[in-house]
Amino acid sequence: MFRGATTALVTPFRDGKLDVESLEKHINWQISQGIDGLLPCGTTGETPTLTQNEQDTVIATAVRLASETDRKLPVLAGAGTNSTATTIKRVNEVAELGADAALVVTPYYNKPTQEGLYRHYAEVCENTNLPIVIYNVPGRTGGNILPATVERIAKKYEGIVAVKEASGSLDQSTDIVRRLGDKVAVLSGDDSLTLPILAAGGKGVISVVSNIVPYDVANMVRFFERGDFVAALTLHQKLFPLIKALFIETNPGPVKAATGILGLNSGDVRLPIAPVSEETYEKVRTEIEKYGIEV
Repeated sequence: MFRGATTALVTPFRDGKLDVESLEKHINWQISQGIDGLLPCGTTGETPTLTQNEQDTVIATAVRLASETDRKLPVLAGAGTNSTATTIKRVNEVAELGADAALVVTPYYNKPTQEGLYRHYAEVCENTNLPIVIYNVPGRTGGNILPATVERIAKKYEGIVAVKEASGSLDQSTDIVRRLGDKVAVLSGDDSLTLPILAAGGKGVISVVSNIVPYDVANMVRFFERGDFVAALTLHQKLFPLIKALFIETNPGPVKAATGILGLNSGDVRLPIAPVSEETYEKVRTEIEKYGIEV
């Protein structure tokens, strides 16, 4: 279900409120640029600061717009929490909203053992019907789900369809592919590692930078899939300085600044994410100008 380039959508705000008009504009532009999938309510969407009503609105908007296109784009909705019971409830709720799959992050703050992680995903799979994408991002959660644990879960539960690997470890992505082959799609969760992960057997990326360059990110993956490795590498090298600029400060601060610079939305963030520093803002603006992005 999930291959190619999926955009981890920013959530637009204006005057402190959810800006649905800008969200619709952004999603429609993403679709027109050839993106392969949409992720509302992920990390980049500042989901921890959204009310449930806001989350539901963002997801329902993505589902509606994705279904109105000639090519039905899959919608992967963020539904993970650090409570197993709450995660089960949330996965079932996003299913009712029409999401095609749920992104379920490893529980943060609790720091469960590998056994705890296994049991968490087992309970989710046994009490929901949506396909599940495991989201491994140790830098934010304080824990790392190991390839052996992913293998254990995926071999028992058919509902595990992919892993968003944001550990920053190419070794870890390679090991998951080695263990599970095509049974579970490994998706890069780090834009700078997308091409190396594809080379290791990955199937795509859940991307931050595609918020502002969806056409190029989608094409980089397509070039690789078609065997045009020179074209894929050329785009990877072109994207690299822009990607690095978007992670100078905590995501989604810089990419939100970028969307503001490009007029995709106001660029506003919600606390505890603060507006980026003037230095970071200028770096992001400079890299956008060098790249020649047009919206």
